[in-house]
Amino acid sequence: MSERSDSLPIVLDAMGGDAGAAPNVEGAVAAARAGVRILLVGDPVRLHAELGKHEASALSQAGLLEVVAATDVIGMDEHASDVRGRGEASINVAVKLVKDGRGAAVVSMGHSGATMASALLTFGRIPGVDRPAILNHVPTLKGFGVLLDVGANTDVKPQYLAQWARLASVYLRVVEGRENPSVGLLSIGEEEHKGNALVLEAHALLRGSADLNFYGNVEGKDIFKGTTDVVVTDGFTGNVVLKLAEGEAKVLFTWVREALTSSWRAKLGALLVRDALREIADRVDPSAYGASPLLGLRGLAFIGHGSADARAVKNALLRAARARDAALLTKLAGALQQV
Repeated sequence: MSERSDSLPIVLDAMGGDAGAAPNVEGAVAAARAGVRILLVGDPVRLHAELGKHEASALSQAGLLEVVAATDVIGMDEHASDVRGRGEASINVAVKLVKDGRGAAVVSMGHSGATMASALLTFGRIPGVDRPAILNHVPTLKGFGVLLDVGANTDVKPQYLAQWARLASVYLRVVEGRENPSVGLLSIGEEEHKGNALVLEAHALLRGSADLNFYGNVEGKDIFKGTTDVVVTDGFTGNVVLKLAEGEAKVLFTWVREALTSSWRAKLGALLVRDALREIADRVDPSAYGASPLLGLRGLAFIGHGSADARAVKNALLRAARARDAALLTKLAGALQQV
């Protein structure tokens, strides 16, 4: 008798990322201590050595952590197409474990292009989805919202945006508990007649979709105001927006740090606002959201940042477990089938 899908472990590409195994294992141990069962895929010698640093033997004995061997890894500077000829690469082994029913979802902080390619080639697309999209969590004045696509598709068609709006809406409902999420279409103005040909055609499709809570056009400033729960755009624009926001946040915090260390009076003031600044930094820290789901595939895949730390890995694994427990994949397929 096969194991229930809602009790299957989360599969982690434990070799992926700029720092390799160390943050992956540390984050996996933290998630396991929170009750998530995890398969760690990679070089067994290195993974067991890292596990030994965290006194994780009890977790392994309890079945919460298990190592699965992979003899290869796709480097961050290699080509995404390399996944085709390297079946023993950790990301390919991890994705195949999910495909074969040994895991519920795959999480990788490694090469994002390789992760997308491996997942697409192995899982295939949900019927009704032309292209999968990367959904990214963004901090807003109302908590957080989601932006997609943020890099999987640079050249898109209007129907892709409508499909992604449905996928994101289902994701927010079933994983994040947000009822009837609103959808905005990124444009250069709020008026429905503004935008390029893609935006104009997508606007008409979204406006005519009875299953979506379509707000209308939103501008760049609306993303972080939280005007809508979901913002859809093409992957080229979405990736530029994301990198711009990340870069601006780093610059702003650098300016604040310089200002608060410019004199003894400023340093005294810094002591008074230190806790408040840490709270702000935590709200805009990408590691708080862990990883981004790749929506539209017949399998759950989560893609993290190459520079992810242990906190990001832990949160990615916890989010993947929530998606598993909420039967996200079944509900995504159902939403597209109804349309």
